[in-house]
Amino acid sequence: MDLLIYLVFGLFFIGPLVLYVRRTRQREQAALAAAERGKLHSSGPRAQHPHIDVAHCIGCGACVDVCPEGNVLGVIAGKAAIINGHKCIGHGLCADACPVGAIEIVMADASISADMPRLTRDFETSVPGVFIIGELGGLALIKNAVNQGRECMDGIARRLATLPSTPGVLDVCIVGAGPAGLTASLRAVERALTYVTLEQEELGGTVAKYPRQKLVMTSPVQFPMHGTFKKLEIPKEELLKFWMSVVEEGGVTVRTQEKVEAIEREPDGILRIRSSLGEYRARNVVLALGRRGTPRKLDIPGEDLPKVMYSLIEADAYVNAKILVVGGGDSAVEAALGLAYQKGNQVTLSYRKEEFSRIKERNAQKLREATKGKKLQVLFESQPTEVRPHSVLLSVKGTVAEIPNDWMWVFAGGEPPNAFLQKVGVAMGRQDLTRDAGDEARLAAAPQAG
Repeated sequence: MDLLIYLVFGLFFIGPLVLYVRRTRQREQAALAAAERGKLHSSGPRAQHPHIDVAHCIGCGACVDVCPEGNVLGVIAGKAAIINGHKCIGHGLCADACPVGAIEIVMADASISADMPRLTRDFETSVPGVFIIGELGGLALIKNAVNQGRECMDGIARRLATLPSTPGVLDVCIVGAGPAGLTASLRAVERALTYVTLEQEELGGTVAKYPRQKLVMTSPVQFPMHGTFKKLEIPKEELLKFWMSVVEEGGVTVRTQEKVEAIEREPDGILRIRSSLGEYRARNVVLALGRRGTPRKLDIPGEDLPKVMYSLIEADAYVNAKILVVGGGDSAVEAALGLAYQKGNQVTLSYRKEEFSRIKERNAQKLREATKGKKLQVLFESQPTEVRPHSVLLSVKGTVAEIPNDWMWVFAGGEPPNAFLQKVGVAMGRQDLTRDAGDEARLAAAPQAG
């Protein structure tokens, strides 16, 4: 009888404990393997990322489960750890999910963020009166861009509250009409500020260039003059339509196809903004440019042929074609997937490294399904060496082969507008999110009257 009692005890109590320990070890081994793979691709987080206080971490794994990017965090030796920091784009959901408050969101070290503009907590650069918001400041996500656009304009409005208006001088010039720029424009109207919004291309910024029907991940955000936007996953077309309606309802004016070429300070302290179509004078300038800038090229023979492109808008316009997509990020994978499901297409995805390390988990899953179903072919450790009118020379693990080709897309990232920022005088380096004596000096140097 006693033996039976022990057996029952073991079945109901010891058994689940053994299974839990086994699953925990398997999870830790997977995290260690992911961390080891991550070392091959990145030295660490590029910008905003979680900082874990291991003294308070209880190793529950809530932060791991809530992260939508996959393999950013893992539980190792009973504590949460960053295993693929370069995948982090600043959701901040891990910090919200931590039950003991052991995670805070911080910026990358100076050595990592050396190509980022140096900003104060109020998003002001080293140039008094010039602010940067959105992706250009190191944060991805529509949610972050919207929040920064709203907060930045609130700060500018507080500064201007006691200053007299000056004829011919705007309160603010907003450069860029993506999520951050549009939000800043809405807030300017709401705050009764005089403003101009300039966009070198079309309303919507980077989002407008996404492939058709691309799902745009958002979080609930507060739009000026509208309220809370609660949808969590919508196609880019629906999001753009929403923005258009909010802009129209708010009476926002955006001057598209007008590129800002220079920003200079006049002797009276006012900023002069020179664009491709005219000049403006303003007390403040808010740059919401994004970081993609000019597309990077491969610098190979034949790349100037008209069949080589760097963005994909309408995948269904290309059918019955032999297509090469080059790149290892989400843009390349999404373009390849979109093209692969069009009638008669033969799509090859070429990536120079031995595996994908920067793509979202949902894209990785879709890619696995597509390759398994022979919808497309993925060639790792490969890169094109020459583009010809009807073919491409492709080096695969050191062996060059010529493959038939009708169209080629290159997604090698973009050159951020650092040269423009340097011309304006914006200092680059570690994000400075604490106000210090240097910040106070910049505030004192800002124009106080017209």
